Amino acid sequence: MADMLTRIRNANLVRHRIVQITNTKMTLAIAKILKEEGYISSFEEIELSNRKYLLLCLKYYGYNRSPTIKGIKRISKPGLRIYVSGDNLPKVLSNLGIAILSTSKGILTNYSAKKLGIGGEVICYIW
Repeated sequence: MADMLTRIRNANLVRHRIVQITNTKMTLAIAKILKEEGYISSFEEIELSNRKYLLLCLKYYGYNRSPTIKGIKRISKPGLRIYVSGDNLPKVLSNLGIAILSTSKGILTNYSAKKLGIGGEVICYIW
């Protein structure tokens, strides 16, 4: 999880178009959320030498190729898990960003979790 976020952050800093990430159930679910929310343009699953990877196509805009993802922050860590209830879901930059949660219904954004009225473990903030 932390590896995925660090790879995306580093690729954004040097303006790479594609970043390769190890494919797991959680990284695939987060890639789907990033695609739905418009932070990446697309992603593809590939297999190289019996290992599965995700190729994320990062999105840039404007003349200077400013990245769509301005920041990523890991919240819940193995040493300190952060849980929230359905009433206390986080707001990222006054609702300009999203929080990704691991809930009993799967990996969701804070907006989807609010509609369902459930809480969970806060994985990261993206803006």
